[in-house]
Amino acid sequence: MKLFNLYIVLTCLLSLNGLNAQQTPAKPQSEPITIEGATAHLGNGKVINNALIMFEAGKITFIGSANTKIARKGKIIDAKGKHVYPGFIIPNSTLGLVEIDAVRATDDDAEIGTWNPHIRSLIAYNAESKVVESMRPNGVLLGQITPRGSRISGTSSIVQFDAWNWEDAAVKVDDGIHMSWPNNFTQGRWWMGEDPGLKPNKDYSKHTKTLADYFDEAKAYLNSNKQPKHLPFEALAGIFNGSKTLYINVDDEKGILDAITFIHSHNLKKVVLVGARDAHMVADVLKTNNIPVVLNRVHSTPNKDDDDYDLPYKSAKLLVEKGIKVALQANGQMERMNTRNLPFYAGTVAAHGLDKEVALQLITLNAAEILGIDDAYGSLENGKSATLFISEGDALDMRTNKLTHAFIDGRMISLETHQTELWKRYSGKYTNE
Repeated sequence: MKLFNLYIVLTCLLSLNGLNAQQTPAKPQSEPITIEGATAHLGNGKVINNALIMFEAGKITFIGSANTKIARKGKIIDAKGKHVYPGFIIPNSTLGLVEIDAVRATDDDAEIGTWNPHIRSLIAYNAESKVVESMRPNGVLLGQITPRGSRISGTSSIVQFDAWNWEDAAVKVDDGIHMSWPNNFTQGRWWMGEDPGLKPNKDYSKHTKTLADYFDEAKAYLNSNKQPKHLPFEALAGIFNGSKTLYINVDDEKGILDAITFIHSHNLKKVVLVGARDAHMVADVLKTNNIPVVLNRVHSTPNKDDDDYDLPYKSAKLLVEKGIKVALQANGQMERMNTRNLPFYAGTVAAHGLDKEVALQLITLNAAEILGIDDAYGSLENGKSATLFISEGDALDMRTNKLTHAFIDGRMISLETHQTELWKRYSGKYTNE
């Protein structure tokens, strides 16, 4: 029995020794910090060469030329030859909701049922996720944590990526509700002997009517005495009064046009289209209705046989040129891992015709404006949060985006992850031989 108990104790100790939690969150900023000499990319399309940036108590107090005669404060970081950027922002993400796809206990990105507007992703967010931690060395410092699945999947919140728990992480709580528009086409079930190609969805009209009826019922409930209490309808109140944004996941041209009709028929105040693969085909309609787009993943292949081969790379440019506000996301296969490539999506967009500083806006100020956090994040401006980073080179180029410092609300955060630990371990193996 004693040997058995000793075995259990040793096993537990070895298991604990193998657990590598996320880096300890940084403490609040304790002294002023001055960054001098870098090229500052403000996130709003402007650039300051040989910049001077100062921040205190988590807020930017000065940004301008290093030639300005002003007293430098606190810790001074010499950043000559380097670049400073606002922290990158990822919309429509499941970061922190799934850790290992194959381990069911770590998968909490979707709820059962069809109508789940009252399901809040924030309380399921794992602030100690190793996957979340690995975003920071590429400059991705904030994200909209979004539930998946069902017709209405739930309510998202916006978090920063250096926190003890979801309460500390929260930047904007319950910012919007996410809905999937019915598909115009269905895929043939090859395992049932059907043609595996696409065919018109004969139930499309039925599904759109069911969706419209649900919203009508929610309005009727909200205008009644609300008895008995209906939590899903309660959660929808914000999209009717404009305090929350409705994010509609829709890709095809007809679906986008039908969704816009739905928006008007229900007098919805704040709406964003997510995915919007065919948005370039109805860009004028989107512009007229002032509807922003969180665009499909840039690093993807064309969907249709007659699409341009480079359509996913240039879609953002086509929409921006029409005056549509665009942000980028990392949805799709292995989306959490691919989120670290967010800056390189913007780099690809720039390589296909969009001005580089405008491309930067797609993952900084545009994303902040779409998510409703631009009062504090998304650009380097006086009074805004000191959420920024210093890179040795161009942050939109995977060859040169090498961070030396990163700050969230003025706190200097760790750039160490389990991946950097492995890199150091194995690079040492070969340099020592």
